[in-house]
Amino acid sequence: MPFAQRIEALRPQLMRYARTQLRNEAWAEDAVSDTLLAALEKPAAFAGQSQLKTWLVGVLKHKLIDQLRRHRREATTLDADDAEDLDSLLFDASGHWREPPPDWGDPAAALGQRQFFEVLDACCERLPAAQARVFMMREWLELDTPEICKELAITPTNLWVLLHRARLRLRDCLQQHWFARGA
Repeated sequence: MPFAQRIEALRPQLMRYARTQLRNEAWAEDAVSDTLLAALEKPAAFAGQSQLKTWLVGVLKHKLIDQLRRHRREATTLDADDAEDLDSLLFDASGHWREPPPDWGDPAAALGQRQFFEVLDACCERLPAAQARVFMMREWLELDTPEICKELAITPTNLWVLLHRARLRLRDCLQQHWFARGA
């Protein structure tokens, strides 16, 4: 398949990734279009040392950061879900699990499965907007705390609370939609 067709075939996956991070259809489309254009203008930049999708996601990460910087003056809005106290639902007064998580088996083997990433992606899309945005910036774009706080105009404490809540929600979602399936 020609290079341009292979790139275009990955557009839906890149859009889903960008949409989850930016939570704005127009910005996501701009970032993905810039990514595809950069790849098509310099096909020699793809050396074939990784999969095409991996390379494109790497380029997209930079385009997403550019979009965030371009639109940084827009405020991050927190919704009621971000204020909900999930810890009291999961932990008792002594800080122990109310109901310990079941054994997930071999997580390394689960990570290798394509379906796992599809479920993870769906779980990320279910996160409240502010939680999803900071989680994606931290874990997928690998931005550090000061940069995320600066981009979103939030405090480090607020960032850590949002990340903690996002991780708890993702854990719960993965438990229900991935790990419980094998039980």
